Amino acid sequence: MTGSLLSPLLVPVLATEGGGHPFEHISTAAAGSVIDLAWLIPVVPAISAGLLLLFGRRLGRLTSGVAITAIGFSATMATLVLLELLSHPSGDRTFVVDVAAWLDIAGFTVNWSMLVDPLSAVMLMLVTWVGLLIHVYSLGYMSHDSRYERFFAYLNLFAASMLVLVLGSSFLVLFVGWELVGLSSYLLIGFWFEKKEYAAAAKKAFVTNRIGDVGFMVAMFIVFATFGSLEFAEVLPAIGTAATGTLVAIGLLLFVGATGKSAQIPLYVWLPDAMAGPTPVSALIHAATMVTAGVYLIARTSPLYAAIPDIGLIVAWVGGATAFVAAAIACAQVDLKKILAYSTVSQLGYMFIGVGVGDYTAGVFHLLTHGFFKALLFLAAGSVMHAMADRTDIRQMGGLWRKMPITGTTSLIAVLAIAGFPFSSGFYSKEEILAAAAETAGTEALWVLGLLVAGMTAFYMVRWFLLIFTGPKRWEGVTDDAGKAVFHPHESPPSMTLPLLLLAVAAAFGGLLNTSPEDGWLHGWLGNTVEAFHHTSEIIPVSWHLPAALAVAAIGVAISIWMFRGTDAKKVQTIGVGGGLVSIARNKFYVDEFYEFFTVKVGGALARGLSRVDKGGVDGIVNGAAGVTRSFAGQARRTQTGYVRSYALGIVAGTIFLGALVAFAFIGGSV
Repeated sequence: MTGSLLSPLLVPVLATEGGGHPFEHISTAAAGSVIDLAWLIPVVPAISAGLLLLFGRRLGRLTSGVAITAIGFSATMATLVLLELLSHPSGDRTFVVDVAAWLDIAGFTVNWSMLVDPLSAVMLMLVTWVGLLIHVYSLGYMSHDSRYERFFAYLNLFAASMLVLVLGSSFLVLFVGWELVGLSSYLLIGFWFEKKEYAAAAKKAFVTNRIGDVGFMVAMFIVFATFGSLEFAEVLPAIGTAATGTLVAIGLLLFVGATGKSAQIPLYVWLPDAMAGPTPVSALIHAATMVTAGVYLIARTSPLYAAIPDIGLIVAWVGGATAFVAAAIACAQVDLKKILAYSTVSQLGYMFIGVGVGDYTAGVFHLLTHGFFKALLFLAAGSVMHAMADRTDIRQMGGLWRKMPITGTTSLIAVLAIAGFPFSSGFYSKEEILAAAAETAGTEALWVLGLLVAGMTAFYMVRWFLLIFTGPKRWEGVTDDAGKAVFHPHESPPSMTLPLLLLAVAAAFGGLLNTSPEDGWLHGWLGNTVEAFHHTSEIIPVSWHLPAALAVAAIGVAISIWMFRGTDAKKVQTIGVGGGLVSIARNKFYVDEFYEFFTVKVGGALARGLSRVDKGGVDGIVNGAAGVTRSFAGQARRTQTGYVRSYALGIVAGTIFLGALVAFAFIGGSV
């Protein structure tokens, strides 16, 4: 891949080790060791969440301390687990820790077991440490909220849910975490449920994810029917024993689940609306937890997708299409957080390109670097909203860098990282994904699409930064009805700026985790956990990869600077207006309206039609039969007069009738 081109430019990192195949060797953790106690990583924040929900009101402001201590414990444990794994040889880093028995029904046994390996370790580090910074940030951001205590309980619950998902040693345990993440997101997105649109956004996220979850559940049924187990350590090594058609069904159904959680076409529509939640929630969902679950699922089941590469290409193309559509929408938005939301959808598409073409390390690498710079971007957005009376229209901002130097500088670092500026974290991870697409047969066009999206990303993110932090102060002179200034921009308190500074360091230098696709540290670290990438195409020369990526990013930056540098109050009136393609993109390609038409109007009409069929057809037959019976009974009822003479007459008539029948039968027999 691009290692030969990039290596002279890059700083060497930790020595790498050879790769193997997932689950070739399962080790046993020593009793009482850090790995043996890894189950505490999700349990402690889960217990904390329960206690805060029960006793939060009594604890008052101490709830934040309890919540931060719980997630801090998990972050410390995650670090110790990583260090413990580093001390083991590369082929001896996969551990399954049984915590307790869960189900034992007719030979079907499911244990509460934790899978500790290099992949889960890096995910633990991302979830816990970024989660910890978001908890700290929330001290300042949510300080005046009336449900301060409940918010921190929900944050702990969200983190615990994601940690169960990451550590689950089977499809079923992972699915428990998967569903808990969905529940937690519902609670946090709809945290300010008094506003109807916020409650609707929470329901939209919950329902949309349930669609994907059905695919996941059916996939689990097929897995168990085929392999007799749901344990990764038993199913994935036996992939070669199953029929190709069965593997295709499992792969497609799991991907349906992934499209829900990781917001890919066609189930991406919930994620932009998730901005209804408090900004720390946006950062947690978009960077460290929920949206990464689908990518993690594909990487975890890499032996499955390696056996059905054509399905992997479907994954990659869906990712590419999602990346392009979301980037196009982001280019036309003017809402501070909506731009970042569609950016998340687009960057998730990049991750699916990586895992879809078979470079699972590249996909996980971008998952990590995206967690750094996207968490930073959302927290910076929250800092801006904190200073601008919760306004989110970037046309009303400008010139905030001088008022908010820490927020502005850290935002610039994050923008450079997501735009792929050389030697930033996003530069390395995005380039590795594009190189993998260029070197996979049948995805050369996907490489071109990825380049286009890279240029669009640079364009809309630089636009985001310029309209917020540079140019004239378009917020000056805005007054309320009493003639007082509405906006008083100021830097956020240390509890909010400290996480920005730490995340800025990660966004700037996180690329050192894998400076080369062949011999970077992350490549060696994940070598025995995910299937290795094998390039199958040489159509696009390696020497084109890096220059092409840098060129399109530079073009995007240049166009954005040319269009939006120094935007004044008059020029800003032209932003976010107009018709044509811009209008279509601004209205999100009318996808929400399309879904509403088919689900609400067409679905409602179909439901009403079926209701008529049910009432007029099914119920009509049943009610008609009952009517006939009722009519017959009514006629028969008339014979019940209550007079003895009537009954005697009836008996006599019946006797005569029976006698006549017997006589006729006798006469007929004689003849």
